[in-house]
Amino acid sequence: MMNPQVMTPVSMIEPSSWLRSGIKVEKVDNVNLVKFTDEMHFRAEELLEKKKAGFLTPEEEAEYAGISELERILTFVNALLIAHP
Repeated sequence: MMNPQVMTPVSMIEPSSWLRSGIKVEKVDNVNLVKFTDEMHFRAEELLEKKKAGFLTPEEEAEYAGISELERILTFVNALLIAHP
């Protein structure tokens, strides 16, 4: 039996808002993987550092939450692409 999904309300920028500008497809070991653009990767790192230091504004918290969710989605998609080339 599957565990019921837990819903936790989180203020975030919709991950889909970065689909056209924040991700790219890159061939790695003959597998096409979905990755952040350099700009998106830099922004994610920048927000993570501010989060660690406790300096994120509420707007940045929402941005970081959206980018983090998109990163989880891309990790899942890439795992599927690697498992089923």
